[in-house]
Amino acid sequence: MDDELLVQTVSVFQELVSWIAGGFMVFGGVLPYIPQYRDIRRTQNAEGFSSYVCLVLLVANILRILFRFGRYFDTFLLWQSIIMIITMLIMLNLCTSVRMATELNTKRRSFLDFDWNYFWLWSRFQDYVQCVLTFTTVAAYLTYVLLDSVLFVETLGFLAVFSEAMLGTPQLYCNYQNKSTEGMSIIMVLMWTSGDTFKTVYFLITQAPVQFWTCGLLQVVVDITILFQVYYYSRYPQKPISHTVSHTTSAKAL
Repeated sequence: MDDELLVQTVSVFQELVSWIAGGFMVFGGVLPYIPQYRDIRRTQNAEGFSSYVCLVLLVANILRILFRFGRYFDTFLLWQSIIMIITMLIMLNLCTSVRMATELNTKRRSFLDFDWNYFWLWSRFQDYVQCVLTFTTVAAYLTYVLLDSVLFVETLGFLAVFSEAMLGTPQLYCNYQNKSTEGMSIIMVLMWTSGDTFKTVYFLITQAPVQFWTCGLLQVVVDITILFQVYYYSRYPQKPISHTVSHTTSAKAL
């Protein structure tokens, strides 16, 4: 009797842990964008947030959802993609409205202009929605036609997680070009690192497709490399010190 009770208790505990971990997977990815959203609303300035982050995450999560039609994976990961798509659309809506409010004299750009020089720089939120719907329709049609192709399905899954894994590389390259991490939020990168580490472990435990945990490991490597940049450029600063700063330092020394 005691053994049966113990087994039931352990089973309930495991189920609870599974739901908590799944809930973190679903909502954990959007947490870093909550303070960003609040900051944009408070300052009415969206210059510090790149809308291309939204583009990358929208593409990655749309492809991930389509990948599930050819290769089953955990339902929590499906909901994670849905929540992330909604979050990125909300961020785009806010950024577009704020930007247009401060650029009243700027010529309006539309998705239907088909001007590649202004791709993803449109004036209305509806244009971004049109682009996302167009991409989703084309990708869904190709998936429907080529669903029986193992090569296509596996490539689709790889592109989905690889594009998301590359999310940190623009920041990595920017730091390298500037030889500094000045102006970058270290807390944000720490949140990326902890989230990506948890996500990769979750992929391995739930036996997700190999594309998921492979690119998860790549994300962790990119995050750690950015953190190393923080350490390296703070310990060995390579940006030239301005004359004003040097003068002030000398005056304090005197």
